Amino acid sequence: MRARVTPPRASPMVWLRSLLFNLLFLGITVVVAVITIPTLVMRRRAALAMTQLWARLVIWALRFACDVKVELRGWDNLPAGGVVIAAKHQSAFDTIVWLSLLHEPAYVMKKELLAIPLYGWHARKAGMIPVDREGGGPALRSMLRAATAAVAAGRQVVIFPEGTRTPVGLRVVYQPGVVAIASGTGAPVVPVATDSGRVWGRRAFVKHPGLIRISVLPALPPGLNRARLLTALQTQIEGETDRLMAEPQMGPDSDEAVDKAVD
Repeated sequence: MRARVTPPRASPMVWLRSLLFNLLFLGITVVVAVITIPTLVMRRRAALAMTQLWARLVIWALRFACDVKVELRGWDNLPAGGVVIAAKHQSAFDTIVWLSLLHEPAYVMKKELLAIPLYGWHARKAGMIPVDREGGGPALRSMLRAATAAVAAGRQVVIFPEGTRTPVGLRVVYQPGVVAIASGTGAPVVPVATDSGRVWGRRAFVKHPGLIRISVLPALPPGLNRARLLTALQTQIEGETDRLMAEPQMGPDSDEAVDKAVD
């Protein structure tokens, strides 16, 4: 387990800009959730499109208010069609950005989140995949059926193997749900690393100006058994995360990457 990294102290201006972002985030969320209520009785793609619009607006607000840029690396490593994306999870940002990057994302998310008024209704209509961690075998089979259907439809299943946001500098044991989905669907599994927690910390009000790097690694080779797949995922994601964290917090101009994330 690595030592936890202490975030930098925020200046008064960073606090004010963070306050502006949080107000924008709340406003965008409420407005989009309300005006898109009609999509709850439309086809799934309409609800997903509105959810993706919300994500793009939030990422725009993050850059506008807090001067946060996004750099994508290794995008060519993402296969076309149905795939499982196993992503590092340091920040709430990670749960937003894939909605803006992917054409047909299907998040694996806690069942409890789908019960939240408006948010959960839209997520369910958009075809997100609920997981009941206390449901045992029946819950696992239900999740696998939903994931298999998503992959068969050419969607990108996004799962966070750590199971929760992990503070920068800490390493936790990966949960086996990702390998169950990989084995059940037969889809390529793509590891993804990020250093998002340096800018937007776990449960943090302050968002620091800077660059969030997202590194998409080559898909793991097919045929790995469950133990080897889980070990390979953790080794590659954590190793790449360490490399990202070793780089200076600010990086090269990432306008092109940001454009891809929000277009």
